[in-house]
Amino acid sequence: MPKVVITGGAGFIGSNLAEAMVNSGWAVTAIDDLSFGSLNNLESIKKDSNFQFVKSDICQSGALDDACKDTQCLVHLAAYKIPRYGGALKTLNINNDGTRAALECASKYGLKFILASTSDVYGKNANPPFKEGDNLVLGPPFIRRWAYAVSKAFDEQLAMAYYDERELPIVILRFFGSYGPHNHRTWWGGPQAVFIEQALQNHSLSVHGDGRQTRSFCYVSDTVRGIKSAIETDRAIGEIINIGSINEISIEELARKVIVLADSKSEIEFIAYEQFGGRYEDVRNRVPDLAKAKRLLRFEPKISLDQGLTRTIEWHKRFARMSD
Repeated sequence: MPKVVITGGAGFIGSNLAEAMVNSGWAVTAIDDLSFGSLNNLESIKKDSNFQFVKSDICQSGALDDACKDTQCLVHLAAYKIPRYGGALKTLNINNDGTRAALECASKYGLKFILASTSDVYGKNANPPFKEGDNLVLGPPFIRRWAYAVSKAFDEQLAMAYYDERELPIVILRFFGSYGPHNHRTWWGGPQAVFIEQALQNHSLSVHGDGRQTRSFCYVSDTVRGIKSAIETDRAIGEIINIGSINEISIEELARKVIVLADSKSEIEFIAYEQFGGRYEDVRNRVPDLAKAKRLLRFEPKISLDQGLTRTIEWHKRFARMSD
């Protein structure tokens, strides 16, 4: 039976991927320190004989090394996200130290290595849709929001160095706005998660900036199909590939859509970036070119934004009921 190890396996994407891989006949070991992940996300597979969960920091014990023995693939999803309200040092250290540890383990055992990267690395590039070979235009170091993009850009360079110099079979996936069940219900989970939580409580929806910045959102089952394809095919080895949706929407439009779909009485509150307690900088547009994903991974998103948001809202409602 093929086996895959998933770091960050109790988190949003990791838990959805673990479930999909177990259901596809893979043995799965999920490693997570539970700083942001949750065992509740693994409820559907936690008793499956082909699933194992290990609570561990991948940098501070031999748990990752033990898990990677007799394994075919290591999917590295564990990461610290955009320091919107502080914590740039933690973002930089956790992401770089974790990726280095994961790459060393994959190199030791000769595993295929899937690195989760982010659309944030395209930064201030003003020419979407973004192709994988486009320039990465990042902001200055005194704007802390760029710590995440810088850390992921470094991780990509590090992975490519292992591919070039150690012949490690790597695939780098840049995710664009993945969302759905198991997403963290704070800004850690993205704007749609916060909007849904606020809408279900009839609170004002916190739109940062003028709300005219655009994003594309990809339902998690589509994201997982892209990762699964990268695991199971060798066509993408040594490549960087966008995974997302080409359908753009402004953040204000997203907020209004959530209000309607959640049948909420909420209104929108615009919050200036200056209120973040420090320098912050946003990007105006973010949408991927998916030609490479279609060619190498046969990837194309299937779930519309309305379908995905409706399913995600229902999950948020169930979570609230379980918490009561």
